[in-house]
Amino acid sequence: MRILVIEDDPKATTLMLKGLRDHGHNVDHVADGSEGLRQASSELYDVLIVDRMLPSQDGMSIVRSLRAAGNDTPVLILSALGSLEDRLYGLRNGCDDYLTKPCSLGELIARVEILGRRRPQNQPEMRLKVGDLEMDLLTRKVKREGRSIELHPREFKLLEYLMRNAGNVVTRTMLLENVWEFHFDPQTNVIEVHVARLRQKIDRDFASPLIHTVRGAGYCLRA
Repeated sequence: MRILVIEDDPKATTLMLKGLRDHGHNVDHVADGSEGLRQASSELYDVLIVDRMLPSQDGMSIVRSLRAAGNDTPVLILSALGSLEDRLYGLRNGCDDYLTKPCSLGELIARVEILGRRRPQNQPEMRLKVGDLEMDLLTRKVKREGRSIELHPREFKLLEYLMRNAGNVVTRTMLLENVWEFHFDPQTNVIEVHVARLRQKIDRDFASPLIHTVRGAGYCLRA
């Protein structure tokens, strides 16, 4: 993927550029907000990583300008401003993902790669398939080995997110933001409870499990 990093912290920039390039990505870097907006507007990128606090122009202003101009390149905001209000503000004002500093380089790369794989909105994906597990997003039916599996709405949303990110580790934070949308106490064990229930339905009566726990990181759905 071709990625633009708009970040003025030299140490953070060095780590990001090395990590992303080590994963095979083509990465450009700009340290100034206004210059970042100019480059993001004039070049084609798969994903933008934008710091929120930048010289000359802040990150959210960059996002608003891009969206107003019809530029829908996925944007990951990276910021030390990490309160719930800050994250919701970012997500509601044009950015596609929001990651708080300091963060794991591995999670940053995973989120960037997920954003880069998103299909254009004019080509909606109505069926998901991972191994022998199938999901129909129109009829909201789930089958494994041809057998129907009944899911509650939240279980369906959780499974959809795992299937869309099949083969990649999704962290607890990613699930909180994308499946539950912060609508509960972050200290609750609701994620663990729902994953356990989903496993009972998806894996219990089948020879090989699809939902895997990655110790210290999160969960991964893979055949």
